[in-house]
Amino acid sequence: MAESTFIFITGGVRSGKSSFAEKQAIKLASKTGGRLCYLATGVASDPEMQERIGKHQRDRLTGGYQWKTYEQSVQIGKIANDFKAEDVVLLDCLTTLLNNELFSSEQKWDERFLTTVKDTILTGITSIKERVGTMLIVSNEVLNESPFGNEMVFTYGRLLGQVHQYLVKEADQVFLVEAGIPIVIKGAIS
Repeated sequence: MAESTFIFITGGVRSGKSSFAEKQAIKLASKTGGRLCYLATGVASDPEMQERIGKHQRDRLTGGYQWKTYEQSVQIGKIANDFKAEDVVLLDCLTTLLNNELFSSEQKWDERFLTTVKDTILTGITSIKERVGTMLIVSNEVLNESPFGNEMVFTYGRLLGQVHQYLVKEADQVFLVEAGIPIVIKGAIS
């Protein structure tokens, strides 16, 4: 099996990163003939999240391309065997996945638990990435401001930063999307 391609896309909230990621996935699947797979991590926990999930679903339905959607809010590695070597998998989004993993149990946020969460996420991503032709991951840049005075937010940001650094190191291409414009951080737009 040929080595897979791994693309990491980040940006601020509503920066256009999901739209850019979807376009990249479609372009790659068109070139390779691979199946378009959408790994949705969002949970419709409030009206705003319900609307965001609905918008993403409508965008995929009206885009003229057939997506196979997997809704997996935690432990994404459990579905790794569902993917095939030619698949193009878009995970949207890493920050939501991290949030879900952290709050899916009543665990105390000690170093042991945080390490387990980080390992679960990275192992799941690796399991999927090793099985597919291309994996794209969308994440949010939430680390630009220092979260003074809130230990939970600081811990979340520290953990997200560790995961981001690992994934950027592993990625073939990295993009920062600002106001709908993708900026190449690593690799090149193909």
